[in-house]
Amino acid sequence: MRKPLVAALFALVIAGTGAAPAVAAPAPESAPAHSSASAVTADTRAPALKAVSLAGTVALSNCSGSVVRFPNSADTDPALVLSNGHCLETGFPEPGEVIVGQSSSRTFGLLNSAGTKVATLRASKVAYSTMTDTDITIYQLTSTYATIRNSYGISALTVQNTHPTAGTAITVASGYWKKLYNCNVDGFVYRLKEGDWTWKDSVRYTSACNTIGGTSGSPVVDQATGKVVAVNNTGNEDGERCTVNNPCEVDASGNVTVRQGINYAEETYQIPACFTTGNKLNLAASGCVLPKP
Repeated sequence: MRKPLVAALFALVIAGTGAAPAVAAPAPESAPAHSSASAVTADTRAPALKAVSLAGTVALSNCSGSVVRFPNSADTDPALVLSNGHCLETGFPEPGEVIVGQSSSRTFGLLNSAGTKVATLRASKVAYSTMTDTDITIYQLTSTYATIRNSYGISALTVQNTHPTAGTAITVASGYWKKLYNCNVDGFVYRLKEGDWTWKDSVRYTSACNTIGGTSGSPVVDQATGKVVAVNNTGNEDGERCTVNNPCEVDASGNVTVRQGINYAEETYQIPACFTTGNKLNLAASGCVLPKP
């Protein structure tokens, strides 16, 4: 689970970069440019890639996140922040536990495209949090989308409501480290098991997304659409089998595969169906398959 780890921060100190996120944050990397070599004809040309930035991402006290909206969200709706279930300030939800409507006044540092903090946003509650089947926390904020955009010039990221596709060029945008990781969706994992938790249909990255502690909760953005297709959550650090910080892949037949150094995310396309008019959570809504309390 990609929370800041003492060992990781200690390594940064040894390397001379400093442990504080504001000091250690590398400069944002640019999204890879679209190669003109692939633009042979209109029929074969790959989708033009968007310049994904840190705009709309947030820094939490121990993780990353982003201000998100759904296809049917209105500008006047209370804004939402998406992060990981294991980034919840009250601790990891237990296997099978679903938290709904929990009071929260957590704050988030809102970043612009350059990774500069432009505002502090505040939660009014935890709308939804779980580490069962997926690994997400969704906070409702005290501000609307319109207020955030009009006050700070930052628009929310839209969560895609369709399943991501293997091979897609993606960017993992970490507000905690103010860093962009660019790679591709390598494939999908039937079950990803880490310690006591199991997640379904997880995204596996290609090796270029070498995310580290602190990137937990980062939005995974499709470079062709600019939409959020997953939320970054873990990686196998030491080559161990199915332990904390060392998730393993389990296929439909129960075969286990360990991929040291490979990182993962949890899909988000299921989330929009569970939020109705006014960004209100409705786990009984048609098409909502998120785990229920």
